[in-house]
Amino acid sequence: MTTRILLTTTSYQDTPGPHHNLLESSAYEVVRERGPLPEEKMLELAGEFDAFLCGDDAISQAVIEKSLPRLKVISKYGIGLDKIDMEFATAQKIPVLNTPGVNHTTVAEHTFGLLLCLSKQLVEVAGAARNGEWRRLTGHEIMGKKMGIIGLGRIGKEVAIRANAFAMPVMAYDPYWDEAFATEHNVTRCESMDEVLTSADVISLHCFLDKNTHGMINAIKIEEMQDGAIILNCARGELVETDGVVEALKSGKLGGYGADVLDEEPPPADHPLLTAPNCVITSHIGSRTYESVERQAMRATNNLINFINGDPDFIQANKF
Repeated sequence: MTTRILLTTTSYQDTPGPHHNLLESSAYEVVRERGPLPEEKMLELAGEFDAFLCGDDAISQAVIEKSLPRLKVISKYGIGLDKIDMEFATAQKIPVLNTPGVNHTTVAEHTFGLLLCLSKQLVEVAGAARNGEWRRLTGHEIMGKKMGIIGLGRIGKEVAIRANAFAMPVMAYDPYWDEAFATEHNVTRCESMDEVLTSADVISLHCFLDKNTHGMINAIKIEEMQDGAIILNCARGELVETDGVVEALKSGKLGGYGADVLDEEPPPADHPLLTAPNCVITSHIGSRTYESVERQAMRATNNLINFINGDPDFIQANKF
């Protein structure tokens, strides 16, 4: 029986690069869908594939159950695994492979792009100029503003390095503290998330989504922040409670919200953050650069092929 692969990630499919040749050389039968797919669509497709090469598709317990016994592996294009029922996949001995270390540079760059847009009101001014209106709004410098990072992993560290380049004092909270990095890059350790929230002018979120972080930025936490603080979210939309952010933007409590992710993607046309004041939303493209896509796609494809082919070095390294 021919090995069948369900490929859903659109950036993989839309971006040219060697990953296409690598996948085609495998001689697998590849079925392409335009993800991220909701659970309902995944359930329609489940059961006919040996592997998923997926993005942020909803791979729930029900999807995995229907996929068995044929499904042998899930290869995630990207890092976050919150859309996959990891506990059930592990219980069913379905390996879930991901691609850490491939997109930290580009996501950190995107984070600063959002910050500069908000601080300098670039979106509004550029949009006005395109429409023939010469608007000269007054922005803010970011030099000297305190950058607070929640989640000092690979991406958070790259944000810290860039904050230093902009002469921003950096503070961070992460339960797994890298003292050597913090010392080298002058990052002040905070003992809690609340310490970051109450002290920083700019708060950048770079933590995983789980039951402990879901909705961690809400109306109560926003009240603890400094007036005019900016929140940046290039992690997961569900880390923030939308209503609380919208109300804080309307009242002026928050100086801005820049996000590459939303709690519903793609969002409905009336999603409140799309029209909120001092808010810049991008369409989950923080890691969508030609360089990053190639790195992620090659890693995800090699993970898939190495597992299916039973490459002994790969199997031993990952302890399957």
